[in-house]
Amino acid sequence: MISINTNAASSLAAYNLDKTNANLQKSLNRLSSGSRINSAVDDAGGMAVSMRLSAAIRRTEATQANVNNAISFLETQDGVLKAADKVLSRMAELSQLSTDVTKSTSDLALYQTEANNLKVQLNRMMRETFNGISLFTNGTSGTTPLTSATLNIVTTQDGAQSVGITQADLGSINLIVGTNANVTTVATTEGINISTVSNAQNAVTMVNIAIQNLAQLRAYNGSEQSRINFAGELLTINKVNLEAANSRIADVDIASESASLARFNILQQAGTAMLAQANMSSQSVLRLIV
Repeated sequence: MISINTNAASSLAAYNLDKTNANLQKSLNRLSSGSRINSAVDDAGGMAVSMRLSAAIRRTEATQANVNNAISFLETQDGVLKAADKVLSRMAELSQLSTDVTKSTSDLALYQTEANNLKVQLNRMMRETFNGISLFTNGTSGTTPLTSATLNIVTTQDGAQSVGITQADLGSINLIVGTNANVTTVATTEGINISTVSNAQNAVTMVNIAIQNLAQLRAYNGSEQSRINFAGELLTINKVNLEAANSRIADVDIASESASLARFNILQQAGTAMLAQANMSSQSVLRLIV
């Protein structure tokens, strides 16, 4: 049937052309943004999952920053403990030198003066901080340093797991060889005393105990750094896996979408041409009238 009022072919061609234009715009939007999901209507369920994964990625990054700060804390702590080791080594040397019976009283007094200054320096090391947080704590015993964890570091993005790190008990070592008070000078009678040969012999034993305790603190520090480093590596792996999972949902497949773009471009050109043909078909009515 040929009619003038209704051109069904033209309407159908226009409808198909509109659909092609809409798909072409979506394809262009995906390729220009790099995202497969640019609005909720593109994939409602996928968008919800992608949002949760994106939030988990951000939390993982924040947790990584916290873990890195904990590593820096332990590295700074170990640096101070390394310096304390040098102080104790010098104390041990002075104590051994003072056991020499050929040394005069004035010689021993000079050794004691240096030892007193080393006590003060060791005491000041105990007050070192990292971003305002004390690196060390005061022990209650001069024989065995405390090694229990005093700070908890969250190591998972959901907060379900944590690792404890220690504020090293440098105070217990101070009690052995120096003083636990925050002072600028230390009396000869506090801590080790090498002003006499007999006292120096006792001091050798005490300094050796202090060195052993310090070695224990550094060993704990190293083990905690090792564990925190592994926790950081696990966070990195988890972040990569989360990003890969989110990419499979939200990111556009460039190759596939480029093929779709080419197809919609061809359909748009064909649809435009067919719409023009459908609109011209009604002109054949004039031949019947004239």
